[in-house]
Amino acid sequence: MEERAAVDAVRDTTRERGEMHVSRPTEDTLLVRLSGSWTLHSDRPTVAELRRQLDAETRVQRVTFETSGLTAWDSGLVTFLRNVEELCRSRQISIDRGTLPDGIRRLLDLAAAVPERQGARRGVARDPLLARLGKWGIGVGEAVSEMLRFIGEAFLAFLQLLRGRASFRSSDLALLLQECGAQALPIVTLISFLVGAILAFIGAVQLQQFGAQIYVANLVGLAMAMEMGAMMTAIIMSGRTGAAFAAQLGTMQVNQEIDALTTLGISPMEFLVVPRMLALVLMVPLLTVYADLMGMLGGAAIGATMLDVSLKVYFHQLQEALTVKYCAQGLIKSAVYGVIIALAGCMRGMQSGRSAAAVGQAATSAVVTSIVGIIVASATLTVIYLQVW
Repeated sequence: MEERAAVDAVRDTTRERGEMHVSRPTEDTLLVRLSGSWTLHSDRPTVAELRRQLDAETRVQRVTFETSGLTAWDSGLVTFLRNVEELCRSRQISIDRGTLPDGIRRLLDLAAAVPERQGARRGVARDPLLARLGKWGIGVGEAVSEMLRFIGEAFLAFLQLLRGRASFRSSDLALLLQECGAQALPIVTLISFLVGAILAFIGAVQLQQFGAQIYVANLVGLAMAMEMGAMMTAIIMSGRTGAAFAAQLGTMQVNQEIDALTTLGISPMEFLVVPRMLALVLMVPLLTVYADLMGMLGGAAIGATMLDVSLKVYFHQLQEALTVKYCAQGLIKSAVYGVIIALAGCMRGMQSGRSAAAVGQAATSAVVTSIVGIIVASATLTVIYLQVW
């Protein structure tokens, strides 16, 4: 019961109103009597009411307060008094704080100690549409320029590699080959097997209507060899390896290690970018061949368990459907994807800012850039294949 009574008392205090009465004790003085509860949770008058009083009164030169009737106050009252001071200052009316409680006077002095910065309350001005379009165009132009410059520097560094003059350590290349190849096998195995099984399942739903379940081998084999094997491998490597390259080089930017290489006369493009690009160009096609095999095995699992197609018949049909031309198309795409992933990861890492947040942004941007580049390259190469082959 005591706790309930305490709660009711708090609620009554919260609902208590703050009141303001204005009088004119002398011809040039306006007396503002404040009473009741002036808290943030209570109903209280606003400065607009006092403004109307000042508009109605004439020849007011001084405003004073009577606060003996206050029962409770907090920052709500301080805010009200600050607004009253600003109102009176704009009308060149003096304010007498002498009758205010000591705590309120100290808070008002503290609030007035640091003047408000000019324009602090002004809203953020938004540029016109044409100005925003211009800034966007300039940003796009600068980004394209930086990308082309990086690609050119990478191409020159790769030419140095072909001439046998590139300066990088063979041990770094061996480590990168292991990271991009053997260590990526588990995730490539899982994803490729499931993709092959999904393709076979979707094809089986339609092919069973015509009694052509055997052609699920053609569907899975051609899809994996021509497109899906290279595509899924590239997307996996962009999220796994491309982001790692961007994070590594971004961290080196933060630690000024790339600046140290330049100071020592060592080209960062040859020492850092070339081995990573070479590792991906070599490993992505090999992983694509492995992914094609895993996808076909996933299709074989669906064919044997759901379509009553024996493994011997499945692989015989698969052998007839696949040709060197189809396999070559997927391998060429995979090599191009490897170059794109390496360029995107290294470029974003080299462009990273010198903060922890910038490293994370570089890794994210590397993945996005890689995937966009992969999709564009896939569409372009498909059109070229249709025209050439």
